[in-house]
Amino acid sequence: MAAAAAGSGPAGTFLGFMAEGTLLFRRGEYDKALGCFDNALKLRAADKHCLVARSKCYLKLGDTENSLKDAEASLQSDKTFSKGLYQKAETLYTMGDFEFALVFYHRGNRLRPELQKFRLGIEKSQEAIINCIGSPSSVKLESKEDLCFISRQAEVKKANQKLPIKLPKECTRKQKTVRNPKTERQLLGELYADKAYLEKLLKDKDLMESSTKQGIKVADLVLSGISYLDARSEFWQQQKPIYARVRERKLRQQRWIRDKKQKPAEVGRYIVKSMEDIDMLLSGDAPEESCKKAERVLKTIQGWSDDEVPNKNELIGNLYSCIGNAQLEMGRLEAALQSHKMDLECARQSNLPDAVSRALDNIGRVYARMGKFQQAVDTWEEKIPMAKSSLEKTWLFHEIGQCYLELNKAEAAQNYGQKSLQSADEEGDVEWQLHATVLVAQAQVKLKNYQPAILNFEKALEKAKLIHDEAAQKAIIIALDYVSKSFIEELNERRKETRVYSLKDYDFTSENTLEPAEREREREGTEAPEEEKQKDEARKDKELGNNKEGKEQKSGAGPKP
Repeated sequence: MAAAAAGSGPAGTFLGFMAEGTLLFRRGEYDKALGCFDNALKLRAADKHCLVARSKCYLKLGDTENSLKDAEASLQSDKTFSKGLYQKAETLYTMGDFEFALVFYHRGNRLRPELQKFRLGIEKSQEAIINCIGSPSSVKLESKEDLCFISRQAEVKKANQKLPIKLPKECTRKQKTVRNPKTERQLLGELYADKAYLEKLLKDKDLMESSTKQGIKVADLVLSGISYLDARSEFWQQQKPIYARVRERKLRQQRWIRDKKQKPAEVGRYIVKSMEDIDMLLSGDAPEESCKKAERVLKTIQGWSDDEVPNKNELIGNLYSCIGNAQLEMGRLEAALQSHKMDLECARQSNLPDAVSRALDNIGRVYARMGKFQQAVDTWEEKIPMAKSSLEKTWLFHEIGQCYLELNKAEAAQNYGQKSLQSADEEGDVEWQLHATVLVAQAQVKLKNYQPAILNFEKALEKAKLIHDEAAQKAIIIALDYVSKSFIEELNERRKETRVYSLKDYDFTSENTLEPAEREREREGTEAPEEEKQKDEARKDKELGNNKEGKEQKSGAGPKP
C-alpha cells in the first residue's frame, strides 16, 4: 500500500517543482506555475513558501478566495512569517477589504520595518480608506486581535447593505466618472471589450427573458457580469492614483512631469513603470532581476540632462537604494554597502533629510549583517535625531542595543534596551515591548545581575503569552532556566566565600581549638614539673639544716659559756 501511495505522487522533487513554478510565474504563465506549485504541495503539504507562491498565482488569475486561503495557511505554523503576512494583506487589498489589509500591512511593518513593501502597503491602504469612508485615524492597529475594530467593520458593512437606496447621488457620481468611455477603457484594459459585449446583450430582450438549463435567468448573469466589471473599474480608478501618490513620495515624479519641457508623459510613465517593476521583482523574491532592472534604469537616467529630469540626483539616489537592497538580499554585502553609500552621498548633495535617514538605516543594516557591529552602531546613532516616530525609535534603539550586546558592552546594551522599551511603551506595541524586555534581560545576564534578569524574563514571558507567540515562550523558558541555575550557583559561591572569610578571622592556636577541660589539663601538665622542683629544693634545704643541728649535738660542741 505504501509503495502504491508513493508511486501515485507526482514525478519529480519538491525543489524541482518550486524552481519550475517560480520560472513560469516570472514569465506570466500563471496556470502552468499553479500546476507546479500544486505538485510541490503534494510532496510537502504545509510548506509556507510554496503556499505563498501558489497564493500569488491564484491572485494573478483573479481567484482571490483561494489566494486568501493559501496566504492564511502559510501563517498557521508561523504567525510572524513576513511573506505570508504581505501576501494576505495584498489579497485583502485586491478584494477591496482595505481596513483589514491595513491591519496586516501594519503587522508586517512592525516585524520587518526595513522592508519597503509594507510601508507602501500602509500608504495605499490608508489612501483607499480615505477615498471610501474618510480618515482611518479611528482605526486602532496596535493590537493584533482588536475585536472592537472588527465589530465596527462588521457594522459598516451591515449599514452599507441595509441602506443602498439612501446613497443614490454618491453612486450616480461614481458611475458617471467610471462611465466615461475613455477613462473606463483605460481602467479595464482588455476587459473593456467584454463589458461592451455584455451591455450589447442587454438590448436583446428575447435573450434576456430566457433562462439557462439550471434555471438561472440570462439577464441576471449578464447584469452580474456588468456589476462585477463596474466594481473593478471603481477599484482601479482609486488604485491607480494611489500608486501615483505613493511613487510621488519616493520619486516626486509628478514634479518631474510638470517641469519636463519635452515629452513629459513618456518620461513620467517610464519612471513610474520602472520603479514599480523594480519593487515588484524585489518583493517577489527575484532580487537578481530587480538589481539588473535598476542598474539599466540608472544607466538610462544618468544619460539624461538635468533639464530633461528635474531632481535627477534624488532619483539616482532612489535607484542606488533599490540596487543596494537587492544586493543585500543576494548576499553581496560589500556591493550593497557601496550602493547605499552612493545613496547617502546623493541625499546629502540634494539636502534630503528623509533620504539621508533611509540611507543611514540601510548602511547600518549592512554593517550589522557583515558583523561590523561598531560601524553599525556609529551609523545608527547618527540616524537617531532623524527618527520621527516612537515605533521607529523602538526598532532603532533595539538594533543598537543588540550590536552592543555582540560587542560585549553589556552596560550600553542595557541602556539602549531600556530606551527601546520606553519607546515601545509610548507606542503601545506589545511585540516590541517583548523584544526590548528580552534585550534588557540578556544584557543583565552578561552583567551577572541575575535577579533583575529573572524578573525581566518573567515580564517578557507574560508579553509572549499575551500575543500567543509560542516560539518566544519556549525560548524565554529555556533562558529562565539557565539564569535561575546561574543565580543559584552565584548564591552558593557567596556562601562559601562568607564562610572562608569568617574562618580567616578566627584564631587557630592550640589553646583556642581545645575544649576547656583539655586546656586545663594541658595547663596543669606544663606547670607541674616547675612546682615539684621548687618543693624538692625546699625539702633538701630543710634536710640539710636538720642534719647540721644533729651533728653538733652529738659532738658535744655547743655554745661557749
